[in-house]
Amino acid sequence: MTNPSANQAPGARPNTAAGPGKAAAPAKKWDKERVLLAVAGPVIALVVALVLTGVVLIASGKNPVEPFQLMSEQIGYSDQQVLIINQAGVYYLAALAVAVGFRMNLFNIGVDGQYRLAAAVTAIVGFHLALPSVLQIPVLIVVAMLTGAIWAGIAGLLKVTRGVSEVVATIMLNSIATSLIVWLCLTDNFGVPVGNNQTTGVMDKAGWFPGIGMGAAGEIYGFVFVAVAAGVVYWLVLNRTRFGFDLRASGASESAAAASGVSAKRMALTAMLISGAVAGLAGLPILLGDTHTYSQSFPSGLGFTGITIALLGRNNPAGIAVSALLIAFLDKASSVLDYNGYEKEIATIMQGLIVIAVVVAYEQVRLWGLRRQQRRVGLELAAAAAAVPSSDEPQKEAAAR
Repeated sequence: MTNPSANQAPGARPNTAAGPGKAAAPAKKWDKERVLLAVAGPVIALVVALVLTGVVLIASGKNPVEPFQLMSEQIGYSDQQVLIINQAGVYYLAALAVAVGFRMNLFNIGVDGQYRLAAAVTAIVGFHLALPSVLQIPVLIVVAMLTGAIWAGIAGLLKVTRGVSEVVATIMLNSIATSLIVWLCLTDNFGVPVGNNQTTGVMDKAGWFPGIGMGAAGEIYGFVFVAVAAGVVYWLVLNRTRFGFDLRASGASESAAAASGVSAKRMALTAMLISGAVAGLAGLPILLGDTHTYSQSFPSGLGFTGITIALLGRNNPAGIAVSALLIAFLDKASSVLDYNGYEKEIATIMQGLIVIAVVVAYEQVRLWGLRRQQRRVGLELAAAAAAVPSSDEPQKEAAAR
């Protein structure tokens, strides 16, 4: 008889994991069901949003299909492609800031105020500071991140020290940020009149972030690649570091995290600081790559759009990227509707319906997955029970002998 350990290296343990007479267990296969459940949520949400938008168009006496055809045609134009990519980069950073909070079960609604205040302060620093580009741009990025982190940290401190809901705190801080920006930039404090507009003045050219020229189509913001790098860092930190594990564990169960020695309060404050720092970057693609100044016309509302994108992308960097491209497409391609007898607010209606549909679809998918998991466990337990001999079988065998 062959020795089962004959082919093993000296001193190695024999492989008994598979049991006598059985082959070694195969490696864990790709979980197709888990992937399908992950994709089902956003797909269902988009389909429902499309159907409901069509119902709204029919109710208003409009063609329910033509608006989507007109918008889809815009993808073929290079100038629209540049606009969509640039807008998606901005949305991506805002959504990442929201997603960091979501991972800790924190609802950072203050991303809008954080990125606007960070952009305003960065514009002021960029106007009064003149360093070589290799130093100027990093300094401006650090200023933006610090401003966003400090503003979000106020809400984090209120939560961990006084138990104030981050939702209430960040909403109030958004309003305060608006007033603070007006006081800083749009008055004589740091404001610089440019024509009929009050701005922070044009920043020193050393702080302009270089982009990629696309000829007549325009220029892709160079900061788009910073957004991509931020997504990679986000994934690595959350999934490949101890800090990321502690953050996700604290968000899943504070009591379990505390039992393992993780301070939920410290993680909540840290998550808010990181969320604010990422939010501070959201305005830089526009500030450093386009306007080079902060004024009343600087885009607002990006933080609230980021909530939609983070929900649709399920806080996954790849999912957020696809969602950012989708929402950017709806924003930029909807301009063609005005010239064809349709209101461009159709895209806004669709975005709102996506938010509602996402919440409902994800909950339904979660229940489907839970039921399937319970059914699978039940079948495995039944199979295991059938394989174990009953207690009286040994007695029957002894009597037969």
